[in-house]
Amino acid sequence: MNILVLGGLGHIGSKLIEVLSNNSKIKKIVIIDNLLTSRYCSLFNIKKSKLAFEFCDVLNVDLNVLNQKYNFDILINLSAITDASNSFNIKNKIFTNNFNITKKVTNFIKKNSIKLIFISSTSVYGENSKIVNEQSILLPQSPYAECKIKEEKYIEKNLKKNNQFVILRFGTIAGISKGMRFHTAVNKFCFEASFDLPITVWKSALRQFRPYLSLLDATKSILFLVKKDHFNNETYNVLTENLRPIDIINEIKKHKKNIKIELTDNRIMNQLSYKVENKKFRKLGFNFSGSIAKDIKDTLSILK
Repeated sequence: MNILVLGGLGHIGSKLIEVLSNNSKIKKIVIIDNLLTSRYCSLFNIKKSKLAFEFCDVLNVDLNVLNQKYNFDILINLSAITDASNSFNIKNKIFTNNFNITKKVTNFIKKNSIKLIFISSTSVYGENSKIVNEQSILLPQSPYAECKIKEEKYIEKNLKKNNQFVILRFGTIAGISKGMRFHTAVNKFCFEASFDLPITVWKSALRQFRPYLSLLDATKSILFLVKKDHFNNETYNVLTENLRPIDIINEIKKHKKNIKIELTDNRIMNQLSYKVENKKFRKLGFNFSGSIAKDIKDTLSILK
C-alpha cells in the first residue's frame, strides 16, 4: 500500500508519518509540503526507508506524474492554511489556497482509483446551545470554517458515485509532535504558562465549550480508516472531549503554580460555544484513548 500525504510536515502530519511508517502493510509514504511554516525539524530522525519527500506546493506539482511513479492507493489531505484566528484578515488567501488544493485533489482522485481522507474541522458547526452531530445545521463563524464547508461540498458532489472518500471533522489539536505549533488554545496556554506569561483569553470565552482532539486520537483515527479500508463517502466528527478554557487552565495549574490570566477584548480565535458528539465514529469500532490532560502535562514537560 502506498500513501500520499499532503502537508505532511505540520503538527498532525509530522506525527502521522511516524505512525504510518510503523505499519507493515504500508510500503511507501510520499510527503508533499511547501514548508510554508518552516517545519524542517519534522524531517529529522525519521525512518527514511519508507518515506519520500517532495519539496513543492500542491498547486504547482503534477499529481499524475507522481502517481505514475508511486502508484498511490490512498491520499490524505492535510494541506491547508489553518490559522482560523487570522483567517478574517486573509479570507481571499484562505479560499484561493485551501479550496483550490481540494479542488485539484478531488479532480485527481476522480480520475484515478485512489481513496481520499479529507481533514475538515468541527468549527463548521458554529455556536449552538445543543450538542451537535454530523446532521446538525452548519453555522460557520470564520472564513476558515466557511472554506471547509465549501471544500466538503465539492468533494461530496464530485466523488459521490463511488465509495472513494471519508471526511473527518477534527476538533482543535493538542499534543506533542515534531511539527507542533502553538497558536491554538491548549498549546498556546501551555506555552504562555511555561514562560510565566499571562494566559490570554477573550473575556466571554473563558467558560465557552469547544471540541478538542488529542494528537494520539487524530493519528489513530486516520490509521484506523487505512487499516479497515473504510471509505464510504461519509463525514465523521473526531474529537477527544469538549472543554472550556477555564478547564484547560485548571489542568495547567496542577503542574504550574501562580498562573496569571489576562482577559482581553481582542478577537482571538472564532469565539463561540458548542459541544460536539463523536458517536458516529465510535460506532465504527474506534476507541478514543487520548487525553487532553496528558497532552497538557507532556507539553508543559517539554517546555519546562
